[in-house]
Amino acid sequence: MVEGGAAKADKAECLECWQTTWKTPYIMRLALSAGIGGLLFGYDTGVISGAMLYIREDFEVVDRKTWLQETIVSMAVAGAIVGAAIGGWMNDKFGRKKAILVADVVFFIGAVVMAVAPFPGFIIVGRLIVGFGVGMASMTAPLYISEASPARIRGALVSTNGLLITGGQFLSYLINLAFTKTKLTWRLMLGVAGVPPLVQFVLMLSLPESPRWLYRRDKVDEARAILEKIYPADQVEDEMRLLHESVETEKAEEGAIGDGSIIAKVKGALSNQIVRRGLYAGIMVQVAQQFCGINTVMYYSPTIIQFAGYASNTTAMALSLVTSFLNAAGSVVSMVSVDRYGRRRLMLISMIGIITCLVVLAGVFFQSAHHAPPVDALESSHFGSNSTCSAYASAPDASSWNCMACLKQQCGFCANGDSEYLPGACLDLTKDVRSSCRSKHRVWFTEGCPSKIGFLAVVVMGLYIISYAPGMGTVPWVLNSEIYPLRYRGTGGGIAAVSNWISNLIVSQTFLTLVEALGAAGTFLLFAGFSFLGLIGIYFLVPETKGLQFEEVEELLRQGKNYKSSRGQREVSEQ
Repeated sequence: MVEGGAAKADKAECLECWQTTWKTPYIMRLALSAGIGGLLFGYDTGVISGAMLYIREDFEVVDRKTWLQETIVSMAVAGAIVGAAIGGWMNDKFGRKKAILVADVVFFIGAVVMAVAPFPGFIIVGRLIVGFGVGMASMTAPLYISEASPARIRGALVSTNGLLITGGQFLSYLINLAFTKTKLTWRLMLGVAGVPPLVQFVLMLSLPESPRWLYRRDKVDEARAILEKIYPADQVEDEMRLLHESVETEKAEEGAIGDGSIIAKVKGALSNQIVRRGLYAGIMVQVAQQFCGINTVMYYSPTIIQFAGYASNTTAMALSLVTSFLNAAGSVVSMVSVDRYGRRRLMLISMIGIITCLVVLAGVFFQSAHHAPPVDALESSHFGSNSTCSAYASAPDASSWNCMACLKQQCGFCANGDSEYLPGACLDLTKDVRSSCRSKHRVWFTEGCPSKIGFLAVVVMGLYIISYAPGMGTVPWVLNSEIYPLRYRGTGGGIAAVSNWISNLIVSQTFLTLVEALGAAGTFLLFAGFSFLGLIGIYFLVPETKGLQFEEVEELLRQGKNYKSSRGQREVSEQ
């Protein structure tokens, strides 16, 4: 997962989850119905990567302006930041169920706006609206599942939300691939996003509100009625007692913080030395998660594959399926390994793999650019003088131009008809010229150049995802769920989550601009540098919390020591 996380769940808990939900299917109905919010999240982050290829073909202004492509992609992230804040307020004011229903309506409207967009500005508005829905759903769905689940299998059930996020990403690539041959292409890809919220809206109408929220609103009988459907009859009273104790403790802690406002909570958190040390680690891993470049892969995967020399939209999206599948599989690996190998160790190993892959990827793109096919004057004039790239025609050093030099001038490269690796034509970037090139059964390149080693980029991207998903993909969220004292857990986790969203926005909004300025090789080398800084930060700032109780984590932070081994954990436990 890239912008959300799954709660930890070991094998025993997963087995008990299966047994419990088999006996009480109502529990799984609750989890899966709410978990569609995760599916929406995943679908939206994945679908734009393929849709963008066809949006660029339909709108020349988008194809020519990098900042416009970045805005279309990242506007959903900007909307999600606002949506998460609004969702937090709605959760407390109106309840989890109503917040999910509103998120469904917002997401559906956004999907319709994108599908019927007459010009790029409408797509941006639709992406912003969808982002509102994503932000609301991303924080409300796991909360609802957590509060409506039996405590003993809560981690496993909340993990279904994380799996549905990566599953939604994989589904989006499949649907993108299915619509590549249709007339409406990107409109169908984006419009289909309106189906899951419609399904969830109908399902949620028949489901109850969170029993915890009801109890806090003094609706005790309604809370009891829901618990009777979730727990065996002989456990209901115990759960009611635990719910009462939990809510009263929560109210007392809120009172200790002050007036209970967001500002008071943030001030209280920042003034507390233990929370600050937790935030150093929590924020650092969230920022590192984004600045290692993961969402350049998730949002721009087909485009990156085109950088490697695969010009066909269909081929680029088909190869992108591999990265999406590996990301989903990596989430499962993380679920069963985070409690066995530890949070810190997994992140360190993950970062080392990420850095290695990014450096190799930069090397592949550097070699591809260096050995790009040259531009030939006769090939270029073959399509008519009006079709030749004006920058190439007027360049004093035109004889030294190759495909990459052509693309850097916002022109297109029409490959040689006999072989893509022979000298080709540098032409204007217009629909008519593109159609003329393709009509002669030649390949049209706009993002990357023909390369004999381009396949290595796809292989390394797969290795990058394998390195990322089990470690940096999910562990930062696990760490942030357990590193703050109870009364500041929501505030600390919220601050860290906002840092994740903002980092996500920065990376997604600047990626294509960085590629224009530094080239693909330079951009991935830059991400490798950020990842190295993240590796150092994890080593020095992040303690190992594996096997520690919350109280022991708090004591570890109080001492200001980063115990890195089970021996250090035992020392904390014995104090």
